[in-house]
Amino acid sequence: MDSARDLLVALARRYSFGDVGALAPAVLKDGGRAAHVTSICEFGQRLLTLDAEDFAAEVDREAVPSGLRRRARDCHMPQTAREQPRGALDSMRPAYALFLEVIQVRWRRRELSSMIAAVHIASEYLPLLAFEPVLGHAGDPARWSELPDGGLRTPGSRFGVIGDRECDHTRAEQSAAERTLRVALEPSAGWRAYLDRQHSQVAGALATCAARCRHRCTAMDWVPDLEDLAVRCRVALAFADTPLVRLRHAAPVGHGFGVPSPEEVLDAWDRSRAALDKNGVGHQVTMDDGFPLPGLPSLFSAVASAHVEPATLLADVSAHLVELLG
Repeated sequence: MDSARDLLVALARRYSFGDVGALAPAVLKDGGRAAHVTSICEFGQRLLTLDAEDFAAEVDREAVPSGLRRRARDCHMPQTAREQPRGALDSMRPAYALFLEVIQVRWRRRELSSMIAAVHIASEYLPLLAFEPVLGHAGDPARWSELPDGGLRTPGSRFGVIGDRECDHTRAEQSAAERTLRVALEPSAGWRAYLDRQHSQVAGALATCAARCRHRCTAMDWVPDLEDLAVRCRVALAFADTPLVRLRHAAPVGHGFGVPSPEEVLDAWDRSRAALDKNGVGHQVTMDDGFPLPGLPSLFSAVASAHVEPATLLADVSAHLVELLG
């Protein structure tokens, strides 16, 4: 390294936004420039850690170009029922593109616990990606009333009926389903608590309605092509139960203290691909598309019934940071 500034550039190219932000005030003599760099680093770190509730948080507008802020807002979880734009509740596709880029970056940096955590988050919300083409949004509770023919509330529906033994939802899913039908009328604190604790359970509940329900009610009568949706939801549910996603429990933030090795991750993914190949559109996962986990973007695309590829948001933040440091 020729200088401390070269070190910052190398770290920025490695997406080490937190390190650059911490070192910038000591390395850059211009205080205003250091603050500028620190602000873009804070923005990049939020994206890298998938801090979706803060993607739209206020940052130095001069530091972060408007195009990057707009793309981050597309992945943002709105913090009130009326917040506009709706971000990831309008479409989960930008968020899944970011998931793929984060997984890619974490793999290259050999940060495998963080990579598996990103895979786990993607598995929890994957049913919403499947439902998006039929809903017209990504499971936004503020828009349930827009569904035709009474939607989830149609007469004879057991969706959100707590304690109904004919319903295949778990008690937690029943509670989350009941909450999603009324949470748009709650104060902002209730809305945020729902997103933190129950929205992913609603995703699973919807997938169960479409793909696994043994005692069908009228909750899905509004869906025009339930068979197609059921196939994609079965794949989403199967993905959540794969050996790859189960590695989450071997990570330090799970129930154990081990960190999976690259070989263990690839072995788990090979076994996951074999299992997913038996589930409808799951055959897409056997495609070698050059991704570190081969076939994962193709699988997400098949579930979404739309093309989903890794974003370049982190790469573009890194490039902007390098330019600032240069």
